[in-house]
This record gives sequence, structure tokens and C-alpha cells, in this order.
Amino acid sequence: QVKIGDDCMNLKIGIIGGAGYTAGELLRILLNHPEAEIGFVQSTSNSGNLISDVHIDLLGETDLVFTTEMPFEMVDVIFLCMGHGKSVEFVENNELPDSLKIIDLSHDFRLKRDGNDFVYGLPELNRDEIKLAKNIANPGCFATGIQLALLPLAGNNLLTGEVHVQAIT
Repeated sequence: QVKIGDDCMNLKIGIIGGAGYTAGELLRILLNHPEAEIGFVQSTSNSGNLISDVHIDLLGETDLVFTTEMPFEMVDVIFLCMGHGKSVEFVENNELPDSLKIIDLSHDFRLKRDGNDFVYGLPELNRDEIKLAKNIANPGCFATGIQLALLPLAGNNLLTGEVHVQAIT
């Protein structure tokens, strides 16, 4: 929720790249979240189509339609649900309001680099920083699983050499 004075209001959300798998899962969660309001779902390839035409598991859950419009001034946060490499391009090529929060679901901002002000969004590692962050780089499922398994060992100085992980989807 966004708190303004003594009043709380729903967080208004925009989704960029709304036709993919990640966006579909995000939509399923947000449509059932009592404090979230979806402002727009952008998709170049599906503009004008019902979201439930693409994400058929949402049939009867929403009458939202994909759009090419991105009214950033009408939302508090955007989720970037694009393929790897596309989020950096999107941020560089769009004028985004300073007040807009960004959560990137690709791998583009996970590693610290010059000019990258995204906080790595693993709560077990960066809980306090996430609370104050303007931009969050969401860790992926493999990264999360691997890190949650290794963090207790690292925290107790029990990792004495290289770690090799094989993960299969």
C-alpha cells in the first residue's frame, strides 16, 4: 500500500511485456492481491487482445486488455517481464518518472555494475535494502534456490572451495 497522510491506497501497477510466462504468473498473483491495482499491461504483439486470450488460466478472472500505451504517470511501480537483455534497453530508451519504482524480472540488473542502482531482491540477503529501494532486480528461480541452500554455509564460513551446481528444468 501507498500511505498518504492517514490514508492508504492500493499500489497501482504497470506490467511491461505482459504476454510472456512470467507476466502471466505475475498477473495471477496480482489479480488476487487485495492491495494491488493493475493500471496497464503492455504487449506489442497482443495489443487489443484480452489478457485471458493469451493467459487462458485467467479466463473469468479479468477483463483487462493488452495495450501498447504505457502511462507511467498513472502507476507507482512497473514490472519488467521481458526477455533477458531487453530490460536494460527499455530503461535506457524510455523517459521514466523519478517517482516510478521498477522491478525487473529478467537478469539484466542482477549484477552490480556502474550506473546500476538496482538492489538485488533476495530478502534473505538484502531485506533492509529492498524496503528502501527504488529499483529491484528480482533473483531468478535457480539463483534463489542455489543461494538459499548456500547462504547458511557461507554465513558460517563452511565454503572452502569452488561450488558447482547442476540444475535442470
